[in-house]
Amino acid sequence: MPAPRGRRAVHLGLACWLLGTPLMSWLGTTAHAAAPAPAVSRDEGRVMDRVVAVIEGQVLTQSELEMEARVALIQRGAVQVAALPLDEQTLQGALELSINQRLQVLSADRLQAFPAEPAEVEARLDAFRTRLGGEEGLRRFLARHDVDREALLAVLARGLRAERILDSRVRLKAQVSEAEVRHHYDEHRDVYPGEFDQAARTAIREQLVRARYGELAAQALAEVRKSAQVRRVAPFAREARR
Repeated sequence: MPAPRGRRAVHLGLACWLLGTPLMSWLGTTAHAAAPAPAVSRDEGRVMDRVVAVIEGQVLTQSELEMEARVALIQRGAVQVAALPLDEQTLQGALELSINQRLQVLSADRLQAFPAEPAEVEARLDAFRTRLGGEEGLRRFLARHDVDREALLAVLARGLRAERILDSRVRLKAQVSEAEVRHHYDEHRDVYPGEFDQAARTAIREQLVRARYGELAAQALAEVRKSAQVRRVAPFAREARR
């Protein structure tokens, strides 16, 4: 039976959001065909998990990927959406985000760079807890996904570090000059019918910086992924590369 219209829209929106963020921009991924996803069991008597991908020797399982996708949603305020089932398109987007974050952090680890300060990670946990409605909501989230607080902190810390690493590489390069702002204004007078005042300059500058930041982020991530060893295992993971 087809998914309800609203749910299809939710899943499509999530996938587009994941694929549209700078961390999801990617080119030239090193991907290798693999056999059907093997099952892995963490503890006897527990539900079997499945390997989605192997990233520089690190195994990413389906349950980890789904939990990380929901964390990303909740951080953006989509708490109710995060409780819905995740379709393959959404998982594909979440996988690309996860691969990018892991590769950036692994590269930084080799240089012992961009550590996540405990206070910063705790601040992200506080914000996450607040979005879930408090400590009880956080406990329910952890129980639902069968993870402990330390595992969640690790996900939040990795996301924080990945953002900082990427920002350090592109933020200064993404800045635009006053001449570029004026040129854009002159070329798009139909969009900016008013005067070339401070409000117009600010809006144009923000627009140009966002666009340039996205382009530079895509290039930076492509460079990181150029020589990375990423083996996509799950069928939907291999489909995402086609």
